[in-house]
Amino acid sequence: MKPVRKAVLPVAGLGTRFLPVTKAVPKEMLPLVDKPMIEYAIDEARAAGIEEFIIVTGKNKPAIRTHFEADPRLEDRLRDAGKDELLPAVAPPEEPFSFVEQPGPFGLGHAIWWARYLVGDEPFAVLLPDDVIKGDRPCLSELLDVYEEHGGNVVAITEVAPAAAHLYGIIEPAERSGRQVEIANIVEKPAPGTAPSNLGIVGRYILQPNVMDHLERDSRIPGEQIQLTDAIVADGGEHGTRGVIISGTRFDCGTKYGYLMANVAFALEREDLGDVRAGFEQILASSE
Repeated sequence: MKPVRKAVLPVAGLGTRFLPVTKAVPKEMLPLVDKPMIEYAIDEARAAGIEEFIIVTGKNKPAIRTHFEADPRLEDRLRDAGKDELLPAVAPPEEPFSFVEQPGPFGLGHAIWWARYLVGDEPFAVLLPDDVIKGDRPCLSELLDVYEEHGGNVVAITEVAPAAAHLYGIIEPAERSGRQVEIANIVEKPAPGTAPSNLGIVGRYILQPNVMDHLERDSRIPGEQIQLTDAIVADGGEHGTRGVIISGTRFDCGTKYGYLMANVAFALEREDLGDVRAGFEQILASSE
């Protein structure tokens, strides 16, 4: 079984829920406290042992590439100002970073397919940066544990409210053992009342390279939205697909509510922001 060394991060979406700010600033660069959202996904993947990153971006997002490049002028200014402690925060990553541009918004599967030449014949991880998962252990590590035991495809899942099922890929479970669920089928965004379970996929995946072959066939249909879940189901018959019910707290930072809640959650645990809780309590008290 080949190890999972590469991670694909699709970030080409327009971020329309956050307009007007995303007209100029990519959604993935919006800060959670003082760090861009995308860095939380990078840190999670790095902690899980990922060695190479592939960023699938769009024409309107040069800021993401710039963020991960060296900036000697900024580094010199920090040194001249005696702020050497800030240098690690602006240093470029040590791992290889590659960028590929998705030409149009044709679905998550289409974005992943554009990374096919960089992925090659290796299994790979996919992380959606606007799904921020906060836990004692990296979510991707939980998936890798299952992959190393069983192989195949592995996806992160969580319980979702019936009223929200139409927003997710909902799994049809076959067998369950603890937090592991063998997946018989995935229904993408089911109509109300038709979901096969209350378990929805969130933005972490370990995928076999053959998934790219199924995406390749779907990509030949002009103008169609290419769903990653369709390719996973198609490949599941050969390699099998398992879900892992995540242990951490997931924040859907693609929504304003989830983004604000994530900022609060991460701020509250920061030692340098110890007065945040008292500040919130004061605001809440004054609004009563």
